[in-house]
Amino acid sequence: MNISPYFRNLRSAYNAEIDDLTFDSEGLNVLGKRLKQQRKEIGFLVNMLELSPEMVAVVFHQGFRFKSAAAMDHLLTHESDELPEWESLTHAIELEPWTQDLVQVVMKQPMGEWFLTVAAGLEYMRNKPDSTQTHSKDHEEDDSKDDDENEDSDARVREEAGADWMVEQGFDRKD
Repeated sequence: MNISPYFRNLRSAYNAEIDDLTFDSEGLNVLGKRLKQQRKEIGFLVNMLELSPEMVAVVFHQGFRFKSAAAMDHLLTHESDELPEWESLTHAIELEPWTQDLVQVVMKQPMGEWFLTVAAGLEYMRNKPDSTQTHSKDHEEDDSKDDDENEDSDARVREEAGADWMVEQGFDRKD
């Protein structure tokens, strides 16, 4: 499977978000509690849909059931400005009942459908057993070092911008 650079970059950021939410400073698993809190803040978090979709997508963690691996694999080949319409994926994705209120809030946003598509892609990658094996050796050999450095740089810039925005909103910076 050939995952686009967009989803490759977001995958690590999304996984880091989930990992950050999972354990407290004492090593206790508090993911459920923290996700519940994040979900209560969806009205605020929607302001970051475009800038840091991986930070908002965590509210949908475990909220999708995937019925078509082929459709999801195809989704992951797209760049952010080429994503298929959310409606075109509804045959491949079933939302858990508890997501309905979150979906209503998100869909009121201009980029709501786009975001749901991204969130579904991120959650699919997280749950896909071979998600760490994102592309073949041939593809890896074709990727140049400069491309990897640019992608890493883009991800760092996006992460830093998201962190700056959170600080502006009154949150402490995560280090």
